[in-house]
Amino acid sequence: MGTLSALLELARQRAADMNLPYQGALTPAEAYQVWQLAPGAKLVDVRTRAELDWVGRVPNAVEIEWLGYPGMKANPNFVSQLQHQVDAEALVMFMCRSGARSDAAAKAAIAAGYSNCYNILEGFEGDKDATGHRNRVGGWRHSGLPWHQG
Repeated sequence: MGTLSALLELARQRAADMNLPYQGALTPAEAYQVWQLAPGAKLVDVRTRAELDWVGRVPNAVEIEWLGYPGMKANPNFVSQLQHQVDAEALVMFMCRSGARSDAAAKAAIAAGYSNCYNILEGFEGDKDATGHRNRVGGWRHSGLPWHQG
């Protein structure tokens, strides 16, 4: 397990390299370590209710949809729900299926005044493999981190 400062510095360097407007980008394993080490840190899962119910959940994550299912329409209440559930001073890590929606959510949080936001690269399911399937290349679940079905 790395130190909190080393993990966050690595995440910050990635964000700088990727020209991201928020504090950093973490792999799932790094995010889990940060979650354990940083008092008050929050993991915000922005996947749809359907994904949470059918694919799996991360215990103790804050669940706020970025897009609603069906239709994948933007959640107009995302920022207000975030403000209601997560302190603006907290270290906040965002996760979705693969890292794209969580990137957008982290950008929205920064714009809303959150100052310590991180995206979890690879997301819950990771990238698609050569046959188009997820959960085999990267991701929270594939990394063996805590999750449960439904």
